Amino acid sequence: MPTSASTSPVSAGTSRSNSDLLPRLTSPDGEVQVKALRELKNRIIGNRTKKLSFIKLGFVPPVADVLASKAQAGADRDSNLLIQSAAVIGSFACGVDAGVRAVLDAGVFPSLFRLLSHPDEKVVDAGARSLRMIYQSKLAPKYEFIQEKNMEFLLSLLNSENENVTGLGASIIMHSCETIAEQNALCQAGVIKKLISLFGGSLSQRDASLESLATIIKDNVDAVSEFVEFEIGRALSSVIELTKDRYPRTRLLACMCLIVIRNTSTHYLQDIGIKTKLVYLLLELHDDPGQVGDEASFAFSSLIAEKEDLHKLAFEANAIDRLCNHLQKGVLQPKRIEGILLALADLCSKLDICRSKFLTLKGLNLAVVALTHDSSNVRAAACISIRSVSRSIKNLCAGDFMNETNVIPLVELLHDPDTCVQIAALSAIGNIAVDFNNRRSIFIQCGGVKQLVQLSKSMDSNLRLNALWALRNFMFLADNKCKEGIFGELTATCLASLICDPEPSVQEQALALVRNLVDGCLKSIEFVFAEDGIILDAVGRQLQSSSKAEIAVQGMYVLSNVASGNEFHKEAVIHQLIPQADSGAQSFMKFLHSSDSQLRTVAIWTVVNLTFPSIPGAFSRVIKLRNAGIVSQMKNMVNDPCVDVKLRVRTALGQCMTFGDG
Repeated sequence: MPTSASTSPVSAGTSRSNSDLLPRLTSPDGEVQVKALRELKNRIIGNRTKKLSFIKLGFVPPVADVLASKAQAGADRDSNLLIQSAAVIGSFACGVDAGVRAVLDAGVFPSLFRLLSHPDEKVVDAGARSLRMIYQSKLAPKYEFIQEKNMEFLLSLLNSENENVTGLGASIIMHSCETIAEQNALCQAGVIKKLISLFGGSLSQRDASLESLATIIKDNVDAVSEFVEFEIGRALSSVIELTKDRYPRTRLLACMCLIVIRNTSTHYLQDIGIKTKLVYLLLELHDDPGQVGDEASFAFSSLIAEKEDLHKLAFEANAIDRLCNHLQKGVLQPKRIEGILLALADLCSKLDICRSKFLTLKGLNLAVVALTHDSSNVRAAACISIRSVSRSIKNLCAGDFMNETNVIPLVELLHDPDTCVQIAALSAIGNIAVDFNNRRSIFIQCGGVKQLVQLSKSMDSNLRLNALWALRNFMFLADNKCKEGIFGELTATCLASLICDPEPSVQEQALALVRNLVDGCLKSIEFVFAEDGIILDAVGRQLQSSSKAEIAVQGMYVLSNVASGNEFHKEAVIHQLIPQADSGAQSFMKFLHSSDSQLRTVAIWTVVNLTFPSIPGAFSRVIKLRNAGIVSQMKNMVNDPCVDVKLRVRTALGQCMTFGDG
């Protein structure tokens, strides 16, 4: 009872004080406004829930009105109001996109920029701080560097003695510099030189300059060269020295700058010493309990991504052990979990020793637990780590992935409201589908196939693509009963439609799926003749019209597999290769001339399957191939540079010659 009695009045009092704040913000008395602004700032600062609550109650527009009216007046006596209103605007925008959207909708940008030229340094400082908060969000408007006046203004910010103003200039660069043209414009304006000079400034200026530099030189070889060669490497030496700084954030930003340099240009920082140093530095930074520790994994990933030599170095530095240990610690921020999972995914992307270590340390269990995390980014990262570690044929054959504990949460993510999570789940399922050989029933029983088929019909082409890829792998070496089940869900009409999808990548996966569908016994081949051969006709049309070798390769594998069947099947294939139309076998001839050796190989394989001398109809098919010029072209391929092509050409010609050379 006492608790109940004491709680209610507090809630009511809070509600009343909130409603009292609004009229005080619009009071004609400046002192009343200042007190109201201070009170509002103290309530919302660092409290996301309260920020959202006050935004819904409509507090942003009146604060923006106070700022706009006093900024326009420009009177010194209003400095306190300007400082407090700018501080409240910055607090609303800090870390909350809804807050950024609200302050932008209230039209605060011109007023805040006007504060930067105010005679009172404290007002300038407040305006710069607020703008920096806004520019931390992707919702902030893009700053156009290419316009001369804008570049002049940016340089004036960077040249300011106020560290918040120079920090604002750096924040604008980080937010808005996106293209090579913009990077080059900043370089030509002397921005790199100015940022280097800030290395000797305050901690805030130094960190801001490191972040801005990384943005300007990223993926720009000329910008990297300008920076590295500045004063015969003095700037680069300064950054390397900053990796030893006492402040963790400075060390992290220095590492990130060096990573950008070595990832952009093969001429700098490629020696084993700097690689090893960066690996150990970033692993140490994971121990930081704050934001630095949250961001260290992302920097680590950018260092090692797709680099086998760095994977070996990281493995030797016990990176997998250390990262898995971090995941096992208490409650972590979602961003930190996401970063560690992505770093582990990169580490396990190429080397089996890394994957085996991950599995030995029960890393798979940690990833599976993360599949049900509240954060969609964490769920997606967990899927990506499972996809990466399941690339190992050895581990797949050992059956490490195919059990209900792993499969059910992945299948549930196929229903996830976030498309990125669905795609990540599909990519993981697509990999472990190879392990379904004798245990496909687990996946089927939990509704996996039904949902894959459903996603293959999605309006989103990425979902269609990844769903088909997973179905293709699921179909690999499946028995006929399993194929019948999948085909019954997909239907011939749907498959034919996917073969002719507007997206070439979807076409390729659909054809690859059909290739696996008809691979095997004679009964499997019959699938493409369902509904009056609608699938086979779709394959033929794609082979006639597609200009992409990847699509033609998969289409020809379908025909080659069908051609391995009975007489009816072989005749259907020769009809697709040499139609009655005037164009004859032009498409097939094009495949024999292709620069893609795989396409030439499968095209010849198809001829081999069509011309076995012991098959009754082989002679008539050889005549058709001769009349279409196919046999003559094969004679020109006996010395093909590809050994596979050369061997199969000789087999095909030998079979054709059985019926004579005329």
